[in-house]
Amino acid sequence: MTGITPQLIAKDIDTLNQIIKNDLSSNIILIRQISEYIIASGGKRIRPVLTILCGKIAGYNDGTLLHKMAAMIEYIHTATLLHDDVVDESRMRRGRQTSNAIFGNAASVLVGDFIYTRSFQMMVESNSMQILKVMADSTNKISEGEVLQLLNIGNSNLTEEEYFSVIDSKTAVLFEAAAKIASIVANALPKIENSLTDYAKSLGIAFQIKDDILDYSGNPEAMGKNIGDDLLEGKVTLPLICSIQHSNHRNKLILQNAINEPQKADIKQVIDIITTSGAIPYCLKIAKDHINKAISSLQIFPTSEYKTALENLAKSAVERIY
Repeated sequence: MTGITPQLIAKDIDTLNQIIKNDLSSNIILIRQISEYIIASGGKRIRPVLTILCGKIAGYNDGTLLHKMAAMIEYIHTATLLHDDVVDESRMRRGRQTSNAIFGNAASVLVGDFIYTRSFQMMVESNSMQILKVMADSTNKISEGEVLQLLNIGNSNLTEEEYFSVIDSKTAVLFEAAAKIASIVANALPKIENSLTDYAKSLGIAFQIKDDILDYSGNPEAMGKNIGDDLLEGKVTLPLICSIQHSNHRNKLILQNAINEPQKADIKQVIDIITTSGAIPYCLKIAKDHINKAISSLQIFPTSEYKTALENLAKSAVERIY
């Protein structure tokens, strides 16, 4: 990840990757094919990296349980992506065809279920009722967030408060769970756990806002998807909400009509309105405010390589171009 000295957690990442490779193996060839395809597609791996760094700064330095839980967090995320791509009818992710585009919707959903249930097998292997409870509560909240997002599709009157309710459940909760699980594994004191979960929640919110900003201002080649895909999928995100709030009557109607009938929308016109409305810097400021809040949550820790890595991880979340 940007801002993290490669050598700092290089061995940890190697261990993580080996666990992911081994634990997603199956005698059923279709499961192997889709799992290997997903692994090969890469991704930012920010959630397992977050888990490892939180565990390290909390004092974990023995065995591979932390890495197994980091892999488990990544499995939960991967399963949600597989299901999201089917729900959104997405054809491209990270510059490659989605698994549902290649293998079909049914196979993607079922393999998503396999990965999801494999993550719970790993939780049981941790022999920690605490971890099971955290993840049961978190995955339940993620499901609520996904359903809430579905209900908000095409809602041109969506408010900022409703938007944040979605991303808190859909995105931030897994970041928060990653930090909490790392704290449990490290046997951290409650004040350490609270500090890290506060950090992770703010990071998750900022990360999602930046994702939504990039959907209207990013580089398609760098992101591996087209600009304006969120709108075409009917998703009303913060840049669009802010633009509606700060646009004149004519532009507001154009945006609302685009939300109501996305297939007929002029994406270039929508992007132009969002750009001229000042929505992008407005959203970016909100994201940076959450990053500053995240970094402030780390004040409890003395200066160290891991603290610097977490600070840089937070900064890179809003500075990234994809």
